[in-house]
Amino acid sequence: MGDIFYNLLLGFVACFQPMNLILLVAGTIIGLLVGVLPGLTLVMGVVLALPFTYPMDVTPAIVLLTAMYVTGTYGGAFTSILFRIPGEPIHVPLLWDGYAMARKGQPAKALGWTLYAALFGGLLSSVIMVTLSQPVAKFALTFSTPEYFAIVLFGLTSVVSLGSGSMTNAFISLFLGLLISTVGVDSTYGTPRFAFGYPILMDGIEFLTVMVGCYGVGEVITRLGEGFSTAPVEKVSSMKTSLPRWRELRGLKATFLRSSLLGHIVGIVPGAGATIASFVTYGVERQYGKRRKELGSGIPEGIVAPQAAATASVGGAMIPLLTLGVPGSGATAVMLGAFLLHGIQPGPQVFITSANMVYTVFASLFLGIVLMCVVGYIAIKPLVKILDFPEAVVSVYIMLLCFVGALSIRNSISDLWLMVAFGVVGYFFDRIKFPIAPLVLGTILGPLAETSFMTTMISFQNDWTIFFRRPISGTVIALTIIALIVPMFKSFQTVARKR
Repeated sequence: MGDIFYNLLLGFVACFQPMNLILLVAGTIIGLLVGVLPGLTLVMGVVLALPFTYPMDVTPAIVLLTAMYVTGTYGGAFTSILFRIPGEPIHVPLLWDGYAMARKGQPAKALGWTLYAALFGGLLSSVIMVTLSQPVAKFALTFSTPEYFAIVLFGLTSVVSLGSGSMTNAFISLFLGLLISTVGVDSTYGTPRFAFGYPILMDGIEFLTVMVGCYGVGEVITRLGEGFSTAPVEKVSSMKTSLPRWRELRGLKATFLRSSLLGHIVGIVPGAGATIASFVTYGVERQYGKRRKELGSGIPEGIVAPQAAATASVGGAMIPLLTLGVPGSGATAVMLGAFLLHGIQPGPQVFITSANMVYTVFASLFLGIVLMCVVGYIAIKPLVKILDFPEAVVSVYIMLLCFVGALSIRNSISDLWLMVAFGVVGYFFDRIKFPIAPLVLGTILGPLAETSFMTTMISFQNDWTIFFRRPISGTVIALTIIALIVPMFKSFQTVARKR
């Protein structure tokens, strides 16, 4: 435990180095702006920032993305409470009581509850993250390639969570992502696959191109198809934050603690993320809260529960990312891509080879949460002012960022065409209700799964039963099968009831 505190202290010192500090502040402000803008999701914001981290060192790059990630869970609360516009799906449960409280003439108090919920949930989750990460990493050091394949396979089952609608559509999207990840030269045998003689495909399709195209360009095409018809927001006379008193906070200590812990646990589950955490905790509050019958009428519990859980899920999602190399959410899937872009494979070894970087990221999460709340308290008016920009102008800036990002990958015009092609794919996926997240997850995790599987087959003379005979890998694969069968069974049960 002493080593953890010492390394964390060094991480705080590293955070105050000029480059890290500048990017921490920049990430906080950009993350809040992304959260405020409806339609520009947290994941999309992190994706758009990813190409700009390529020339950076890995530590400042991850500090920037982490700051954007955690602040993105808070920024959308402003528009949810003041305008009834959830900047993120995360904040849909928040507006049920937040906007209702604002309509009662207490928007400042609603924003105050949100600020305290984000601060408490984020800091508690960060403490748990720092405490658990190293023991989990030490345990993971006993893993070999069969265990890594089983864990990546378990991560791919998060398609069940990422595909919020039809499971069939989610699996089709996932398999398409896995197919895209195989394009290029086979890393084991050096055989070209699905290149069709095109030089650009011989080098493979970069997951960054897929992400930026499907999320960024696809969203702009969708808005263009709708004629940029989003209605302008109404003006609000009072935009400030009023902090609740200590006596009021003490009355909600059970809600703060329960929601933060539950949000952290949900964040650890691969693919769950902040959106599921906020909905789950609101549902728990509706079932077990002291004032559950009053939820939806504008009470603090309905604001604290989803916001504390959403911010707490960030610390939870970072644990599997750093210790096992498995993303716990859509945003951490993008951060996994950032690690891989800089030649670092997250996992137990990273705590030995790059401990300074890991603890700097941990420290940046603490500082980012505090800075997020300070900036949110002081700068609410300028943050919400961005909603006055025409939607077409915002879309132009998004396209500009997309093209710069795609061109920076390999300095190839072909990547721009690929990005536009995946933008069209993202647009049609949105039209036919196919989830994009599984496709992106398959593109990122596909090569990791293939490498672990092929290495295992070579090491164990093509004995596929090794995955089931080793205790840890067998247990993880059993959990994977359960994670797939249970939702399928529930889906079939629902269909049967309808019939």
